[in-house]
Amino acid sequence: MYVEKRSRNIADKSEMRKTPSLVDLCVRTVIDNVRYLGDVGETDSHLLERILPHCTVDQLLHVETSTKGRDLSSVTDKLWKNFYELQFGRESMKIVIERMKLKKVSFRWRQLYEAKLKDVQEAENKAIDRLKQLYKKEDARKQSRQVQLCTKVPPSSKRTFFAGSGPGYNMSNVKSNIMKKAKIDLMKSQEVKNLAAMKKKAVQSHHSGTTITKSSGFCGKNSASTSKHSKPLERRF
Repeated sequence: MYVEKRSRNIADKSEMRKTPSLVDLCVRTVIDNVRYLGDVGETDSHLLERILPHCTVDQLLHVETSTKGRDLSSVTDKLWKNFYELQFGRESMKIVIERMKLKKVSFRWRQLYEAKLKDVQEAENKAIDRLKQLYKKEDARKQSRQVQLCTKVPPSSKRTFFAGSGPGYNMSNVKSNIMKKAKIDLMKSQEVKNLAAMKKKAVQSHHSGTTITKSSGFCGKNSASTSKHSKPLERRF
């Protein structure tokens, strides 16, 4: 009994394992080499439904572009819908479906995919351009704030006290300017003016005394000479 049951189970399993048909072998071969697909105009739709789902976006686009004289949208439209959802998300796909229902229009999902892809690329290009402009402005701002060293140093005689320091700055000019300013302030002070007035007054008094002394001496000499000249006159008379 046990042996008979076991033999029956093996027979049933063998029947379930069917040998692949020639068509199945061909389909598997095509799927393994799907990257080489081109014009599929004469291929049955039920075979394309088994083969084309294994294509990438670029491969599916190449197959549709290469196929002449046949519209493959009946097979490929749902594939493009899947690509749209994978690329842009389920929410974006739902929004597109609702808009088509509200406006009572319908578009192929390949057209919707290509239009959405174009919008995304344009938005990315605009964002890149904005980033480039921001980088340019930042570079210009940094360059404007950089310190530029002056290679030509003006003569030291033309420098002022508040000219600042630098590679060609002469400290001797600063010291001389400070001394000149201090000297001017000292000459303008009240004490120096008082001393100058006292000195001037002393010089004037000394000068007046010297003049009186000289005049008195001169008078004495004149009187002596007069007396000398007068004596001979007395003898004559």
